[in-house]
Amino acid sequence: EVKLVESGGGSVQAGGSLRLSCAVSGLNFDHYSFGWFRQAPGKEREFVSCISKSENNSYYANFVKGRFTISTDNTKNTVYLQMNSLKPEDTAVYYCAASSYTILVVTSDMYDFWGQGTQVTVST
Repeated sequence: EVKLVESGGGSVQAGGSLRLSCAVSGLNFDHYSFGWFRQAPGKEREFVSCISKSENNSYYANFVKGRFTISTDNTKNTVYLQMNSLKPEDTAVYYCAASSYTILVVTSDMYDFWGQGTQVTVST
């Protein structure tokens, strides 16, 4: 059974930082690319960032460039999202996802597996 389990969410003041983790099991970590998406109340789910080992590259939505960093630890089968300089508009449920397309993937329908999400709340 494939599982993606996010952790690390919480409440923080604007300007603060959080690091989200996504523990992955049940699939060959090296054969997947990974992404983070978020969904704010009343809004559609949106792409945040993705990472591809095969391309040795990562990609970010414009609204997080320079503030968020995606990474993986292949020894721990874990995907991370380091979030700095958080803003109230970053408040959302953040989801980790895995795609069998090993290239960089920005569209949600190209992801095969999803975590349950972790809440991030940024206050002023």
